Amino acid sequence: MDVLHTALWVSDLEKTLEFYTEEIGLEKTNEFVGGDGATNVYLKGDNGVVLQFKHDPEREDEDITPTALDHLAFGVEDVDAAVEHLVEDVGCEHVRGPLDSEGAGARIAFIEDPNGYGIELITPFEDSPHN
Repeated sequence: MDVLHTALWVSDLEKTLEFYTEEIGLEKTNEFVGGDGATNVYLKGDNGVVLQFKHDPEREDEDITPTALDHLAFGVEDVDAAVEHLVEDVGCEHVRGPLDSEGAGARIAFIEDPNGYGIELITPFEDSPHN
């Protein structure tokens, strides 16, 4: 089996799409309203991994909590520069890092997206097996 996408409920679809397309660099590939009345928008990364964002204006914001999801991970060229931009210019919440993680074989940092979902930014070390 293949993993096709991960679906996340969001409270502000416009702000979410702006963040993930303009700041993270994902590409919108599909949008439709499902049988449940929710708008579904699919965004794809350069490597083909897809995120599905679901939004229903009738759904209460309290119903949309990122507590069970630990984080989404994104590869970036320069973790330090990405954190600085996303925290200072975009207003993302800074959680931890940047720091070198020998276990991950990368420089990493954690922020939160506009919905409070954890985002890990990763730049693999040159000699990392993940390169």
